[in-house]
Amino acid sequence: MFAVTASVLRRGALRYRDSQRTMATIVSGNKTAKLVKDRLKKEVAAMKDQFPGFRPGLVVLQVGDRDDSNLYISMKLKAAAEIGINANHIRLPETATEDEVLQRIVAVNENPAVHGLIVQLPLDSINPMNTEKVTNAVAPEKDVDGLTSINAGKLSRGDLGDCFIPCTPNGCMELISQTGLSVMGKNAVVIGRSKIVGAPMHDLLLWNHATVTTCHSKTLDLAEQVGRADILVVGAGRAEMVKGEWVKEGAVVIDCGINHIPDSSKASGKRVVGDVHYPSATERAGYITPVPGGVGPMTVAMLMKNTVESAKRFLQKYTPGKWNIKYTKKNPLEPQPSDAEISYSCQSKTIGQLAREVGLFSEEVEPYGRSRAKIRLDALKRMEKEPDGKYVVVTGITSTPLGEGKRTTTLGLAQALGAHLNINTFACVQEPSPGSFFGARGIAVGGGYSQIIPLEEALFDLLVPLREGQRSVSQAQLNRLTKLGIEKSDPLTRTEIRRFVKLDIDPETATDSGSLENEIMAVLSLSSSEEEMQQRLAKIVVATNKSGDPVTTEDLDVSGPLAMLLKDALKPVLMQTVEGTPAFLHTSPLADIAQGSPSILADKLALKMVGSEGFVVTESGHGADIGLEKFFNIKCRYSGLRPDVVVIVATVRTLKMHGGAPPVQAGLPLPKEYSQENLKQLEGGCCHLKRQVENAQAFGLPVIVAVNKFSGDTDPELELVCGQARQAGAYDVVQCTNWSEGGAGALALAQAVQRAAKLPGQFSFLYDTQIPAADKLRTVAQKMYGAKDIDLSPKSKEKLALYTKQGFGNLPVCIAKTHLSLSNDPTLKGVPTNFMLPITDIKAHVGAGFLCCLTESTNTEMDDPMWPCFHGNNLYSDSK
Repeated sequence: MFAVTASVLRRGALRYRDSQRTMATIVSGNKTAKLVKDRLKKEVAAMKDQFPGFRPGLVVLQVGDRDDSNLYISMKLKAAAEIGINANHIRLPETATEDEVLQRIVAVNENPAVHGLIVQLPLDSINPMNTEKVTNAVAPEKDVDGLTSINAGKLSRGDLGDCFIPCTPNGCMELISQTGLSVMGKNAVVIGRSKIVGAPMHDLLLWNHATVTTCHSKTLDLAEQVGRADILVVGAGRAEMVKGEWVKEGAVVIDCGINHIPDSSKASGKRVVGDVHYPSATERAGYITPVPGGVGPMTVAMLMKNTVESAKRFLQKYTPGKWNIKYTKKNPLEPQPSDAEISYSCQSKTIGQLAREVGLFSEEVEPYGRSRAKIRLDALKRMEKEPDGKYVVVTGITSTPLGEGKRTTTLGLAQALGAHLNINTFACVQEPSPGSFFGARGIAVGGGYSQIIPLEEALFDLLVPLREGQRSVSQAQLNRLTKLGIEKSDPLTRTEIRRFVKLDIDPETATDSGSLENEIMAVLSLSSSEEEMQQRLAKIVVATNKSGDPVTTEDLDVSGPLAMLLKDALKPVLMQTVEGTPAFLHTSPLADIAQGSPSILADKLALKMVGSEGFVVTESGHGADIGLEKFFNIKCRYSGLRPDVVVIVATVRTLKMHGGAPPVQAGLPLPKEYSQENLKQLEGGCCHLKRQVENAQAFGLPVIVAVNKFSGDTDPELELVCGQARQAGAYDVVQCTNWSEGGAGALALAQAVQRAAKLPGQFSFLYDTQIPAADKLRTVAQKMYGAKDIDLSPKSKEKLALYTKQGFGNLPVCIAKTHLSLSNDPTLKGVPTNFMLPITDIKAHVGAGFLCCLTESTNTEMDDPMWPCFHGNNLYSDSK
């Protein structure tokens, strides 16, 4: 293990002679340390060549500001820089508490970019510090000082290849190796039994097959023990205690001591000596280390060696930039179970495990139960300098009221990229809020083997949170449980949880709560920080005074309380799919009177987390004419993000509808025309697909059509749709079965997305916000919907004039129209032409940052049937 070549020996040891006798060979720690560091420098360079951008990482954590500690730290940082190690110094003030130190250690333990952590001792704090507790808090795999009990225990058992050896003993062994002397079978004496030097030195010599004796302050025959030593290592901390005449002729003497003794010849009045009387020992020893310039430099060199070794071990287990994530690929059952049964059957990872797998620190994660967590915005700040991954947006065509699987395809694509192609991938989808998700389509986000799990438990954790290990159940909730015939409150079965959280409210009975909450949700979705959210909230216009000036929430002095209420809501929610792919669920702005897409924060955070080679698959509401247009012209304009690929989801069923099949109604069986093959009718409906492909292409990005395959679709029908999509100019067309097969059913789509993401993008917005608002409306109506022109009502003209006067004319426009047709008439299918788009009213959502333009088909109600968050609050209550 410690073999050495003759050339190294010649360079690492200096031979001194006088006229009468041969003096001991001085084993230079400075020269040996340089050899070690030169070798490490080459190893680090090789790592960088093999893994571009990778560097071993080291953190030195210091408490207080001691001069001696500062000196030692500067030596370590200098050595790290010479070798190519990325070293950082964290200095906490002397007022730091033990908990604060432990929190910093945990953060470094969890950082995959750091491979070594040094806690600089002593801990110079005015507060009590348990040094043993602090040093043992360092993760053993990052304990390059070798001071944790786990590493010490492995060393004592002889597990030398699975631990880190303390740096000073390790340096001593390196110096012994420089002499060319084999340790095996030799008598070794160690003076001192400290945890840092003596005890580990004993173990290290023992497991290198020396016969070892440890001496200490209670040893009676110290001189006699020293006289038998072939190898003598001294770390007692007493100046010149070992006399030269004690040393065996030809012995190897390693002096670890650093002491100061008076010396009037020195400017400082003192000089540094070791634990061995050097002048007399050199007359008997065969090899000896000087003080200074012996063991000291080796300690730093071994610290660097351990750090590089830690980085090597990391690379054996992980690929830089790749998550160490465990996926659960599903074996689909036939006949396929219901969405709820699939969700129930899936054993999800704990949210803490998922967070660790995707590189989040524990201090950035706020768990809500077992399966859901809020992610603190500090995570985005930490990763702000990291490169973004590939950005994919999934949209659709104008669908039936039943939906055509856009969100399911979003999740299936993410699963295919992640679980099946092993690419860091995040899905970003909206939280379930509109009634369609809790009504006809059920409670699931996604469907089949491409859904978020377990949604019912997440909602239950939100409604009935755990406090100190107990569920906090309000009286109103107890009453509801009783009404459902459930005689307990905790624990509940999954079926009972589902019945509890799903209210099944009829959207027709919901009361119109106005547009204010719609704008607040849009503000939440479009904000990139707490500061920006508060600024946007302050701009919300609630009225106009008699002089025509806007009255804002800031004028009413309520923007601050609003921001406080929404502070936690701004944190993205981390969950997972049935295959274990991470997903953010965050915000639910409507897709007609708002932009209808997941939050900017969720997308930004996910893009940083996946790394430059990863993918983020996000969604836009409704079809490309509505949701995608707003995604680009509103969301991307404010986020500064530019997608790489657009995926349009289409189905045979929807295209039959656009070709003249009878309308589909939620809750009723499909008309028989949808189960019959009618290629002529289907081909007629493909004009709508062509139009939506053109809509997506208007932004300059490659467009992939994903044909979501239903069990009743025939091969001729699918081939026809794929052919029509190619003729429309799609980059690629792929059939998907992710609902029934999970990620495996979207594998071809994932591969197509990979190829498309490599193309150079030519992204552009549809309009310049500086042109008049009427022209922006006209541009969207004509280029996206195919309208002849817009028809502004007197009221909308009046509003436009007012908003322009107030300085809001340069905001993007958000046209609120039906999602059931390209026109404003939901009964017109296919590609309507020669129609006027009536703009009946305009509202300035200044906080959200757009002008909401209403048409005759607009529904501004928030038909959200979820249990309101203010449940359990009563005017009259015995509690305080």
